[in-house]
Order: sequence, then C-alpha cells, then structure tokens
Amino acid sequence: MIKAVMVGQPNVGKSSLINAISNARLHVGNFAGVTVEKKEVELLNNRLKIVDLPGIYSLHAYTPEEEVTKKYLLFEEYDLIINVVDANVLQRNLVLTFQLLDMRKPTILVVNMIDELEEKGGKIDAQKLSILLGIPVVLASAKEKRGVEEMVELILKGFKCEWKIYYNDKIEDEIEKISSILNNHFQNPDLSRFYAIRLLEKDEDIYKIVHDLPIFLELYKVLGESIKRLSIEFDIPDVRDLFAQERNALAKSVVMQVLTPPPHKESLTQKIDKLLIHPILGLPIFLFFMWLIFQITFQVGSLPMEYIDQVVNNFANWLKTILPPGDLNSIITEGVIPAVGAILMFLPNILLLFLGINLLEQTGYMARAAFLLDGFLKRFGLQGKAFVPLVSGFGCTVPAYMAARTLKNPKDRLITMLILGFMNCSARLPVYVLLIAAFFPAYNAGNILFAIYITGALLGLIVAKILRTLLFKGEPEPFVMEMPPYRFPSLKALALELWYKAKIFIKKAGTFIAGAAMIIWFLSSYPKNPSLIQLYEQKMESAKTIQEKKALEEELKAKLLEQSYLGRVGKMIEPIFKPLGFDWRLSVAVVSGLSAKEVIVSTLATLYAVGEENEKGLIQKLRENIDFKTAVALIVIIMIYSPCVAAMGTFYSEVPNWAWRLFYTIYPNVLAWILAFGVYKLLERV
Repeated sequence: MIKAVMVGQPNVGKSSLINAISNARLHVGNFAGVTVEKKEVELLNNRLKIVDLPGIYSLHAYTPEEEVTKKYLLFEEYDLIINVVDANVLQRNLVLTFQLLDMRKPTILVVNMIDELEEKGGKIDAQKLSILLGIPVVLASAKEKRGVEEMVELILKGFKCEWKIYYNDKIEDEIEKISSILNNHFQNPDLSRFYAIRLLEKDEDIYKIVHDLPIFLELYKVLGESIKRLSIEFDIPDVRDLFAQERNALAKSVVMQVLTPPPHKESLTQKIDKLLIHPILGLPIFLFFMWLIFQITFQVGSLPMEYIDQVVNNFANWLKTILPPGDLNSIITEGVIPAVGAILMFLPNILLLFLGINLLEQTGYMARAAFLLDGFLKRFGLQGKAFVPLVSGFGCTVPAYMAARTLKNPKDRLITMLILGFMNCSARLPVYVLLIAAFFPAYNAGNILFAIYITGALLGLIVAKILRTLLFKGEPEPFVMEMPPYRFPSLKALALELWYKAKIFIKKAGTFIAGAAMIIWFLSSYPKNPSLIQLYEQKMESAKTIQEKKALEEELKAKLLEQSYLGRVGKMIEPIFKPLGFDWRLSVAVVSGLSAKEVIVSTLATLYAVGEENEKGLIQKLRENIDFKTAVALIVIIMIYSPCVAAMGTFYSEVPNWAWRLFYTIYPNVLAWILAFGVYKLLERV
C-alpha cells in the first residue's frame, strides 16, 4: 500500500479534497496519545491510503494541531507528501511548500481552488511552476472534483522529483558545512541537509535527535559558528528570520513567473466586509446572527424532543418485558436508558448549534466575528478566537472544550476552558424551566431565563479577568487570524462534519452518562429494607382507593430512598448546603446533577414522591417545600457549579496537568456556594 500525507496551511481545502475523492473509505479517529482528529481515506482496494494532517502554517509549530503535523512529518513512516495550496494566496502558501521541499521527500503540489482564481480572470502556469520547483504540480478544484483523478493517477504511476529550491549562496555554504558533519553519521545527504537547515532554525526536535550522537561536540561548535557568521553577514539577530525572508523572497519570485493575476477590482469579499466588519454596524450584525442561531437551536431543536423521549421510553418499556425481572432489568431500563435518552433528547439542539457555527466557518464569517470581538474579550483577559468555544458552550460543554483547541497559546486556551462551565449548556434548560415555572410569574418567565444565561456569561468573563490578573499574568496572545474569502458552504462537508460531531458527542457523553446512571441507580436502590416494604405492601392491600394506593407507593419510594446510600449521602452533605436553605433532598439533587443536569428534575420528582409524568404536581410540591430565596440560591448553584461528568472527563482529557484538573474540580463549586449564600442572605433581608 502507498501511504501519502496531505499537508497544507489552514483553509486551503484539504478536507474538501478528501471528500471529493470518490469511492473512498473515510476513517475518523485521533492521533495516538492526543485528542487531535485524524482523517484517513483508503481507495483502490487498499492500494492507496491518504492521511489528512491538521493545518500548519510552518514547521515552527505553535498549536497542538501544528505540533501533531510536524511530529508526523518528521518521525512517521510514509511514502510521499501531497502539499495542498490555495491558488488565491499562492505566494503565502509556498512558504510552507519550501519548508516541505527541504525534507527532500517525494512531493506533489496540488493547487486547489483554481476555479475561483480563473473566474476572476487569473491563471497559473502549472508546467512552469513544476519546472521551477522540481516537483509535479496539479491544478485542482475540490468543488468541481477537478484534478483529483490526475493526482491519484500520478501517485499510483510514480513520479520523479528534481528539487531546485536553494537559498542564498552564503546560506548554502553554512548548510553544507553542517550537513557534511551530519552525513558522517546518517550517510544520507538529503536527510543531513534537512537536519542542517532545521538546526540553523533552532528546531528543538531535531536538536534532541543529534544531541546524543558521537559527532555532537564537533557539530555544536560548527553550528554555533555558522549561526554567528550568518547573523553578522545579514545583520539579523535571529537566523530563523533570515530563512523566513529567504522563503518569502523565493515565493514572490516564483509567483511572479507563473501567475497571471486577475484584473484589479474590488472583490465581492471586500464589498461584504465593508458591512460585516464595519466599526459601528459590525457588532450588531454579529449579535443578530448569534441571536438567529440560538433561536433556531432552541426553537427547532425542541420539536423532535418529545418524539425522541417517547421512542426512548417505549424502548425501555419493551426491554423491561424482555429482560428477566431483577437488578439487571432495573439498572438498564430505569437507570442507563433514561439517562442516555435524556442526553439524546438534546442532540438535535447540539447539531443545530454546530450547523450554525459550521456555516459561519465555511462561509468565512467566523474569522470576521473573532476580529470584531477581539477588543471586547481582551478587556477580560481573553483572546478574540475564544468566542468560538464560548458560543459552543451554550449548546454543550463537551464539544466546547474540544473547540478550545483552536487557541494557540496554552494560557489563553486554559483560561477559556476554565470558564466554559459558566456558559449555560442546553442540559440545564429543563431545570431552569421547572424552577422558573414554580417560583416566578408566567408573564416574566422569558426575561428571567434570558437573565440567567446573560448573567452566567458575564460572570464567566469576570472570572476570566480575575484568573488573568492572579494566575495567568500578562496580556493575551496577539490576535492574528487569516481572513479567508467568502465561499458558499459545501453541503457534503457540512453533513460529514455534523456526523463526526454527533459520533464524538454520543460516544463521550453517552459513555459517561451511562456510567453515572449505574452509580446513581445502585446508590438509590441499596440497601434494601424488606420489613419496610412488607409493611407498606400490607397498607397498600388494605387501601380503599387507587389514589390512596398510589400515595402509599410514592411514600414507600421516598422512605426507601431516604434510607438508601444516596439518602445517607444526602444527610451527610446536608450541613454543607443548609446555610443556603437546602434540605437533604435538594442536596442530593444538586449532587446527582453532576451526572447530567437533566437528572436534577427526575431526582427532585423522586425525592418529593411525585410521579415524573406529573409536572404540575412537582411544581406544587416544590412550592410547598422550598421558599423563594432557596429556589434562587438553587438556580445560582446550577448556573455556576461543575458541569456534568462527560464535560469534566473531556476537560481532563484535554488538560493532562493534575494541578489544573484539581483546581477546575474545586473552584467552580466553591464559587457557586459563596455566590448562592450571598444571594440567599440578600433575599433574606429583603
């Protein structure tokens, strides 16, 4: 099998090319040891495998994705490189191409989006570009599936590379001095040359490779002298800047010879940008788009909820009749299935939110929105790109944590992840609706719900400012983002992306929810109390009406729950929540919400001995047992304290440092208690 790696800068259309390859089997997973997504295609009866590497601007890696791509290129086994570039910004993309050519690996240059350039009146001479670079060049359009077959045929038939990219003579002299020493060990002139260039550019990964070689002492001395000579010769303190200047100059020279630029006129992108990133109108337009996405997310997403809930309930009831009576039946039909079903109910909301965000990304608007919000978020110690995971957090915190990977700087990424829990996910919505219906007038319910979401977001920004001031001193990373041209989104790419996200969401969230459901079921079902059950069975036998019998059943359920391990835990933690007006039942409900926030509603229904199907009865029970100030304190707790175990598990997988894991586990709960206590005492005085 031929194994090829597809490499390119972000937004050059690598994924679109992958999707354009017909009759391919697509595999999606993670690179070993990291959470960065990996896409592979196998085609022609497994004769060819193409690995789509994450976008990278240069071999000087900054983000986790760039680091993965660099490590893969340097240390993994593969046969050739498919370097994808954007025809519209050829000069900028060729800078990475020259770094890849330094590796002297068999390489094909695929100039994607050629259709867009030609529509504007531009042209690229592929033959001349191939001669200048010494590698095959394919003009392609993923949208039109142009050049895809030519690329595949070229790989299978084989091709020859005659690399013709060389640097300034004085730079080449220093490369030769270093590579001649390296070649005494590696016996491979191409590899020695590449290592020499990377050492001059102070690449730590290559430095680690050569550090333990017998030739290192001689090499170290020559390398130091070469760097010093180049710095003096070109009057430049950092040799990396010298190579950057060289590659930019080479790229400019090549493009001048092969590109016929389109006639100069104001592009459609420039016309649209005049409105969308207008200094006054830009932000209101962005807020309107966000409002529209949220309206669609919650209004349209709620339509299939009842259907999904009914399907899950019917499946649980059917399975209850199939499985033999006992604990296995109970744990599956009363624990795992309802818990996972509660998550699946909100999957339409999540997918709609991702659809909206993906549309903004594919059209090119997301970069503009980040640019607009950069100044506002910087006041709170956040970077402009942080708004992407923050917006995702309103749908579900699990994918929001994964979206934080787009932030290059580790400090910016960690601050963003530490405040994502304040963005109220859709799973908290049923709890808010229940409490608002019980304790607030109906005419004001919408405003109260809006206030809860806005308050959570503002509180998150305030916490970010505090974290930046106390724990992450310094300014956020300077905001640099490419402004891609506006494009019509690819329906196939949108569908595939939603399918990947749905699989990831169900796999991560469903796994944690199922495990938590088993734990809650066990804690609420044991230890058994046969004498109490027998006593109530006798009472139920002598009950005169169905209502009386049902009341006894609910009373027995409540007493068994109070005596269960879960009830004992509630009694144990009750002193912690008592200053907030919580009894043991509310305390248990709050803790149960760590498995999934929706579980709080069903837990309250069980603890207050009300059938879950009787929502009005639960509202009445809450009014009878909880006062207004306690209800508000409960809302504050739910708004701030730790997200569900699925989200926490995702955070742990994204942040391997145990100190930050511990801080993340403790601080939102302490903050939630302090603010809830403050609100409770304030309302007590009113």
